[in-house]
Amino acid sequence: MAHEARSPAFRELIDLSEPVEQLATGFDFTEGPVWHPIEGCLLFSDMPADVRRRWSPEGGVVEVARPSNKSNGLTFDAELNLLVCEHATSSLVRIRRDGRREVLASHFEGKELNSPNDVCVRSDGSIYFTDPFYGRMPVYGVERPRELGFQGVYRVVPGEPPRLLVERYLFDQPNGLCFSPDERRLYVNDTVQALIRVFEVRSDGTLSPGRIFASGIRSELEPGVPDGMKCDERGNLWCTGPGGVWVFDPEGRHIGVLRVPELTANLAWGGPDWHTLFLTASRSLYAVRTKVGPRLEPFMRAAARTKASARTPSATSGRAPARAIRTENGFRLDPARCALLIQDMQNDVVMEGGAFAASGAPQHCREQNAIANIVRLADHCRKIGVPVIHVWFVVEPGAPGLTLNCPLFEGVVEARGLVRGTWGAAPVPGLEPRPGDFVVEKMRMSAWEGTKLETILKALGRDILIDTGAWTNMSIEHTARTGADKGYVVIVPEDACATMNADWHRASIDYAMKNVAAVTTTEAVIRALGG
Repeated sequence: MAHEARSPAFRELIDLSEPVEQLATGFDFTEGPVWHPIEGCLLFSDMPADVRRRWSPEGGVVEVARPSNKSNGLTFDAELNLLVCEHATSSLVRIRRDGRREVLASHFEGKELNSPNDVCVRSDGSIYFTDPFYGRMPVYGVERPRELGFQGVYRVVPGEPPRLLVERYLFDQPNGLCFSPDERRLYVNDTVQALIRVFEVRSDGTLSPGRIFASGIRSELEPGVPDGMKCDERGNLWCTGPGGVWVFDPEGRHIGVLRVPELTANLAWGGPDWHTLFLTASRSLYAVRTKVGPRLEPFMRAAARTKASARTPSATSGRAPARAIRTENGFRLDPARCALLIQDMQNDVVMEGGAFAASGAPQHCREQNAIANIVRLADHCRKIGVPVIHVWFVVEPGAPGLTLNCPLFEGVVEARGLVRGTWGAAPVPGLEPRPGDFVVEKMRMSAWEGTKLETILKALGRDILIDTGAWTNMSIEHTARTGADKGYVVIVPEDACATMNADWHRASIDYAMKNVAAVTTTEAVIRALGG
């Protein structure tokens, strides 16, 4: 069964001849797949049978809960507690790792929810879920009257009542939902309306009014409707539909169909490298290999921290210094502990025509092949789940708030450089942020000073920094010095850095940097990360 490419972009996500393997069959109706990254198994629901099951490569399928309150959507929170949408109880519950069951949401405005259906978690710990009334129908739930007169989308912070996020009558049957990699968007599909809506996520977790992202997800020739949905690491949206799974690019263009032999209800990535896509499809469970992985969910980050802490002390208790990760063959880096910094790779800094072009920086950047080396390193990091953090020097027009206490900052003002919204402040071609990347803004040489960098690193559990960008003897060196003082291991691939000329670069790399960082090359870092 060949998959269908409607755009060449789809071929970058999956081989069109990649087989869809049936892992198990004989169920009533499968739903809610989620991969446990520590135990190496897939949990999924069988609603009509009122059972929750587990599949693993070694043990096959076993029951883990009967009855399951006709559970549907499943996911984990950042502590790897299981979140369950229960149709029979009209509740969203949390099952802790010790087995304790806690009800997170069951009522809205004093009335029972319809039947929580699908659930996802934001990195701040808040939980989003849909509430159609399928769980009040025979077979998939328990037939009973509805108390609410609408089907909504909610956000809940544990310990607080659920908050309705959308207009009451916007959806007929809201179903699958997921975040974009950067969590700036929430996608929600509607099974009856056969469409997907997208909402901008505000800083307080509420949603914009939203818009239609994709529509017409229906067919009279093939079974399948919008149901389960996930975002991949590149921001593409994978949604069940006629014939299997429809894939949309971040702009809403339908780029391909992943063909599945049975009507598909839901999907989730898993496996040791997160490149196996599991599919719950009617009476069976399937899997297919993809070229991409999922957006980085909070529970995936938690798993990486758990694995790292099992091998080494935590950052706060003194992780191994840089010399401890050296081996006879170079370096060995744990991707679960690493983050890539790309500093000041902006047009004004390293491009001809930029505010500081006269410094010689564009020429040295070319000599170092710095842009291409950083692109290669960033692509590899994204592939294996290492977060990419862009650090930009940005000022408002007139540079208000920038102290003129040294020639460097005076030069920014005099050259009218790095002004927000201008070409000069924009990232150089090829190093634009990708979905899932982070952006940190500063008005200092060091990436630490007055920024959110350390907040991001602590949230992700990262204590090894791969420091790249411009300028070597200023931003790179200052960030490395402060990072060392803070207890971080700093790796500097010197061919992924550039400054005003080779002399300044070598002075920093050969002398100052040697005392605060492990200096190496792009190729050595890629080998050390593996994958």
